[in-house]
Amino acid sequence: MSPADDGTTVRAAGCVLWRPAPPDAAPGLELCLAHRPKYDDWSHPKGKLEPGEDPLAGALREVAEETGYAAEPGVELPTVRYPVNGRPKEVRYWAAAAGTGVFVPSDEVDRILWLAPEAARARLTRPRDRALVDALLATRPPGGPGAH
Repeated sequence: MSPADDGTTVRAAGCVLWRPAPPDAAPGLELCLAHRPKYDDWSHPKGKLEPGEDPLAGALREVAEETGYAAEPGVELPTVRYPVNGRPKEVRYWAAAAGTGVFVPSDEVDRILWLAPEAARARLTRPRDRALVDALLATRPPGGPGAH
């Protein structure tokens, strides 16, 4: 039995959402960060899975709910594990290219920012989220969007 199946682990999923940088910016990509007023933090879009929900489907649902953008999933990124209120939490992440969408503020996410990777890394509240920026950049082909 894996830790995610033991009934005590909080299961969640999300994406490191990216898009090509606009023409007037430096070549590369931008990452979407979500601001959650409840925690006053900046993070990658993510959320708890519904009972029996497929993690990738949940990640895409959460991205759409929190950012307003459809997402085209890419490679799976490292799973992040940490304690929350005395319980283990496991968050599975995917790299995802942003599709069409429009952000609408909500009680859960009141702002999003599209930032270059270095600026996103600096803005993220938690170090564990910064490691996901590096993991995403490691998946980008040399010379492609986001290559350095």
